[in-house]
Amino acid sequence: MDNKDSEAEIHPLKTEDVKAQENHENSVERRIVSKQSSRLSRLSRWRTAAFFISLFLCLIIVFAFSFIIPCPERPVSERTWFRNYDNAVAYQFLAIEDANEDKVQDVIFAFKASNGSSSFNRTCSDEGLPSPCAFVAAVSGTNGRALWERPAAEEVEWMECGIKQLGAAEAQGCLVVGKPVSLTAVDLRTGEVRWRQSSDFGANYTVLTPVSVIPDVDSDGLQDLIIFIATGDKIKTFIHSGKNGKQIGSTRSLNVDGKARYIRLNVDSSYYFLFYTENSLYAYSLKDLYSAATGMEIKLPSLEQDPQWEKNIDHTTHRLSLLSFGDIRYLAKIPGRSRENILVVNSEMATLINAQNLQTLWTLNVSRVVSEPLLGYYKPDVLGIVLESEIGPNRKKVMIVESGSGAVQWDLKLNMRAESPGPATLSTADHRSTFLIWGEYQVPGNETRSRAPLQKLYLFHPSYTNVLLELRNSTDQIIAFNATLFERSRHACYVLLRGPQPSEEPGSVSLMKRKLKEDVSESRVIWLSQVAVDSEQYVRDRLYRMRFHSRV
Repeated sequence: MDNKDSEAEIHPLKTEDVKAQENHENSVERRIVSKQSSRLSRLSRWRTAAFFISLFLCLIIVFAFSFIIPCPERPVSERTWFRNYDNAVAYQFLAIEDANEDKVQDVIFAFKASNGSSSFNRTCSDEGLPSPCAFVAAVSGTNGRALWERPAAEEVEWMECGIKQLGAAEAQGCLVVGKPVSLTAVDLRTGEVRWRQSSDFGANYTVLTPVSVIPDVDSDGLQDLIIFIATGDKIKTFIHSGKNGKQIGSTRSLNVDGKARYIRLNVDSSYYFLFYTENSLYAYSLKDLYSAATGMEIKLPSLEQDPQWEKNIDHTTHRLSLLSFGDIRYLAKIPGRSRENILVVNSEMATLINAQNLQTLWTLNVSRVVSEPLLGYYKPDVLGIVLESEIGPNRKKVMIVESGSGAVQWDLKLNMRAESPGPATLSTADHRSTFLIWGEYQVPGNETRSRAPLQKLYLFHPSYTNVLLELRNSTDQIIAFNATLFERSRHACYVLLRGPQPSEEPGSVSLMKRKLKEDVSESRVIWLSQVAVDSEQYVRDRLYRMRFHSRV
């Protein structure tokens, strides 16, 4: 301290300069801090303003989309709708497709009349056809409104809808096989004819259904079609372009030993067509059929042949040597773990065949199956097969068989009419299925044989193994029946097409869609056993609340 005081006394001016310099530095620092604070304050105000402006713009956008800009209206599906056509007959064809692209399934069907409905006022003469003629119509699944109608042929032999790339790369359509012989491609969305071709199928022919879509074999960028025509003991093969309907190559005949039907089977990357008669089973690869029609070899991955199958095909007769079945009623494809298997149903048993090595997986005694085998799920995610077999005059047994083992999971005996529709299934959210069955249930020991069986629709779900719901009692002649989800994972409905058929006198044709839940709420509960676990209303309520699921 003494040194500092003495230094200040010796150099008084120097001390004052130091103080002045320090004061000056402090003043400069304060000005810098003040400027920085001012800049930060202005920046903070700009940030705050930007935040509130952004928030205000977001609120304006939300307000605009919520109240000013109209949202697309979701179609309100009516629970039930009807369409009636007078002085008409209907064909046994019913397709469910989204024709107007509103994400709700629509109904496509065919009827024969002199005029269409009043919605379009179209006549047969508009297409140069004699009257009456066959109309193809699409009806909205939401309310039954006619979307389009088109006179398509004098008679409809067969129709196939939902065919992709029919006439154009992005198009879906319906192929109408008419009489006299004509092939007509109808746009699924508009009903306009994309192309029409005549063909010579010969006399007294029958179209083997369904028509098959095959890979592009004429290199025009679109899928093609293969059509099989049965005439006596021969099957004629026709390959047509999906782009314009023109025939590819020439007609070839396959020799069979009776009235034949067929299925198409995918064996790994190969396509095989299995033709079956009462006594024989024949196999043709797509490569064989194409080579026979065109006289040319073509190298496409989808036209390769499977070595294992080729070993078991007699290349002279094309019979499958490992499979010997008599009186074949039905052939069906059953999905397996890695590939499709083959279900062979004859008059005495059902047999599941491994499609890879043609070995038998299981057999089940079943007599005189009366409807096409149907797939459903009795256990969660365990595929089952629905078989209906005749067990006596106007009597049938409905069985649900596990596809993996052939074990019978559930069965039911019903009275039946010969013309009653086959069963249908709908997938539910619990990974099982709802089963819709036609017939007439009578309490065991109280069967009545003095009258013709009634035609009733029943619902069965595996959550109640001893319960049937009687949904409706129909006295009209049912031409076609289908059940589906009209919207993805919701709106479970069934469709009935009723009225006279082409072989009968014209009359009133009606098309009806009905929501399944409406019938469930008004249904009659039938206990298959004497043990009633819950009250009838509780059963109805629980099945009414059941949710449905669209399987991919």
